[in-house]
Amino acid sequence: MPTKLTHLDESGRVHMVDVGGKPDTERSAVASGEVHMKKETLALIRAGQIKKGDVLTIAQIAGISASKRTSELIPLCHPLPLTQVDVTLTLDESLPGVVITATTKTTGKTGVEMEALTAVSVAALTVYDMAKAAEKTMRIQNIRLVEKHGGQSGDIINE
Repeated sequence: MPTKLTHLDESGRVHMVDVGGKPDTERSAVASGEVHMKKETLALIRAGQIKKGDVLTIAQIAGISASKRTSELIPLCHPLPLTQVDVTLTLDESLPGVVITATTKTTGKTGVEMEALTAVSVAALTVYDMAKAAEKTMRIQNIRLVEKHGGQSGDIINE
């Protein structure tokens, strides 16, 4: 673990980390999260009966779009040229709810963990927004980094 906070300069002021001297490397990240809901709400989503439309497709598009705008949402994130963003939403009866997984890739000087986490977060918020007329007790839970590859810190696999 680094002992120095990289977003603070010597005098304690916040700054964006200078990654200009780092080499471009292939980088990827996978994040995951869940939207827990009542079985009845999940059944409505499965049957395509949510009045706002196709929950899973809209949430997938929202997640992809959000990942591309991460640097606009998280103040000290670098804008990255993403080479791939994949967001999948799976209905899970055991939760019950929706499991969201996002994979992001780039070739660059800094990692894509925040882009994957942002994709999952916004996709989850979109599921909530699309289905809230049917249920307001849904819970967004367990958003986390599953794995990352590339860069100076190497591979990290949390699950």
